[in-house]
Amino acid sequence: MASIREIKRRKISITNTQQITKAMKLVATAKLQKAKQQAEATRPYFLNIHQTISSILSQCVGVSHPFLDDREGNRNLYVIITSNRGLAGGYNNNVAKLVAKDVVPGEAGKVIAVGKKGASFLKKRGIDVVSTHHDILDDPSYARALQLGQEILDLYLNNEVDNVYIAYTHFQSILVQDPQLMKVIPVKAGEFDDESESDSIMTFEPSPEEVLEQILPKYLSSIIYGALKESVASEHGARMSAMDSATTNASDMIDKLSLQYNRARQSAITQEITEIVSGAEALQ
Repeated sequence: MASIREIKRRKISITNTQQITKAMKLVATAKLQKAKQQAEATRPYFLNIHQTISSILSQCVGVSHPFLDDREGNRNLYVIITSNRGLAGGYNNNVAKLVAKDVVPGEAGKVIAVGKKGASFLKKRGIDVVSTHHDILDDPSYARALQLGQEILDLYLNNEVDNVYIAYTHFQSILVQDPQLMKVIPVKAGEFDDESESDSIMTFEPSPEEVLEQILPKYLSSIIYGALKESVASEHGARMSAMDSATTNASDMIDKLSLQYNRARQSAITQEITEIVSGAEALQ
């Protein structure tokens, strides 16, 4: 059995850790409320732009455009959104594993990393991280999403990559965050069929190709912006849940150590009484 001093030292250490996890839970809770509101506020915009894309693509059958045409190569670019800090349960690893699993053996998948944890995870596995944008997470804005979208488009239009995926975490609730891997380029018309307005008639000026040239980059930027907002809310939800579990576990450990401490103390007192009684009897 551990000594009384060792048990007391461990109890103090765990109590200090518990105070930290409690504080981190409170901070994550406060940040989560704001991030959740922002994620929910942006969803209607993305639903509308998704419906707009569906309407356009449903009436652009046979139109050729770089963002619509399949390429024969398998050079994939992954935009992965994780966090800059840990202590968020499996939040970072879950989304990073989606990318690591999807990289085709023998093919050099490229990564644009938003978040230090995802970049570190993939670099250790030999996956090429071509650029990082960790500071976007401090204040995700549409302007920053537009810049990131342009970087992706440049790689695609310069024929450096054939497919573009976004790996992010969809926020469902405080307890449920769903990691997803979404293919965004080339855009598949079939993905929008269920939402297309078949009865509507559109006239494209000056041409369907020109309309797609303008709207598809904005569609990509909106997807990135939405993924950023969803991921930030998911990060705070995951961290809040992880810190709550850590605080509860610390309480359980403190209770067990308190029981061990009392038993060790009782045993020491009993031993001392026995020695005193034995000494007194020896003197008689």
